[in-house]
Amino acid sequence: MIRQATPADVPVILAMIRELAAYEREPESARATEPQLAEALFGAQPAAFALLAEASGVPVGFALWFRNFSTWTGTHGVYLEDLYVRPEARGGGHGKALLAALAELCVTRGYERFEWSVLDWNEPSIGFYRSIGAQPMDEWTVFRLTGDALHDLAKTSRVNGA
Repeated sequence: MIRQATPADVPVILAMIRELAAYEREPESARATEPQLAEALFGAQPAAFALLAEASGVPVGFALWFRNFSTWTGTHGVYLEDLYVRPEARGGGHGKALLAALAELCVTRGYERFEWSVLDWNEPSIGFYRSIGAQPMDEWTVFRLTGDALHDLAKTSRVNGA
């Protein structure tokens, strides 16, 4: 049911990324291309990794993740960037199976944290995450720097060669 993604899976992963963006009410924000995704997942220095959930050999969901690092624990962790199961396959255990596979990866590799973000309005997902024992980090607020603000701050850098 769960397997590592291969380069041949890039088109279906990208399609599901776009489906997820539409579900999250931001279809215009999913601008990644197949070459970008292929390089990120399967290039010389992969930046991310993906698992696919299949039903009868057909991809029905995916998890895209990357390693992070905790200075407090001194260990890597997993940050789940995207978890998506197509609507017709929801309720079939695919989301839990993807999360269980990543939890196993963490345990096997000695990673102490498995983290992700969820939109405040996404009550079905929040309920699901709570049901598997995940705890919200209510005291933390995610910040993001993009666009003009990112470029403006970069202009103030004093690092040579940055």
